[in-house]
Amino acid sequence: MPGRLQNKAALVTGAGSGIGLESSILFAQEGANVLLVDINLENAEKGAAIINKRFPNVKALAAKADVGKETDVKAAVEKAVKEFGRLDIMFNNAGIMHSEDDNALNTEERIWDLTMQINLKGVWWGCKYAITAMRENPTDESKGLHVGGSIINTASFVALMGAATPQLAYTASKGGVLAMTRELAIVHAREGIRINSLCPGPLKTPLLMDFLNTEEKRQRRLVHLPMGRFGEAVELARAALFLASDESSYVTGADFTVDGGLSSAYVTPVGEPVLSPPASLI
Repeated sequence: MPGRLQNKAALVTGAGSGIGLESSILFAQEGANVLLVDINLENAEKGAAIINKRFPNVKALAAKADVGKETDVKAAVEKAVKEFGRLDIMFNNAGIMHSEDDNALNTEERIWDLTMQINLKGVWWGCKYAITAMRENPTDESKGLHVGGSIINTASFVALMGAATPQLAYTASKGGVLAMTRELAIVHAREGIRINSLCPGPLKTPLLMDFLNTEEKRQRRLVHLPMGRFGEAVELARAALFLASDESSYVTGADFTVDGGLSSAYVTPVGEPVLSPPASLI
């Protein structure tokens, strides 16, 4: 059976770990050629090596890029098009959550600016150059390939609801991602380009676990999670796969929330979860 992304080409930023790495592996498993982009080239190369070993029928490459630099983002998109001949999926996943990000009184301007540069401008540039590339995608109906594509932007549930554990720059940047994604989705809706936001809840990733570096911080969040656990990166990868595939052909401008019920909860259940989280693909 052909995969859900058979013959397609994907670019994933922040692909060296977490959601980005799990998604890159899953995209390849479903038949896509993948360019893994990360500021840490070694991690991206390790991910590409995993894919090339497991799935010899697809091609995985690694590239270094700082998404806070427009020239890096442009070069990454150009590399994907040069290597694969097209770009069908752009997953703007890279982002930061700075340890010095705090409330309006304590967050320094340099932290605000750095966060916006990476989390918001980086997504803007990713969309900009992906749209340009997707407009030029050649059509091959025999392979299910066509003009346009799917752009997925990683936002966050904190863009939808407030928290008394402030990370002001991060929250504002992710709110910007949601608003920008909606507008771009409507502007390009008749070009065959779908653009959606993925809104993860708290995940058991290195990014968040480094931030929640005490048991008190972790429990402060866990009490609000209806499922009684943090999400896993692979669960977000599965959501990204749906948005990347033609199965979501009528989905654009959406805030796709994958948060274990957090944003729908008032009082959470008691007791331990009866199901274990899914295993990582790594």
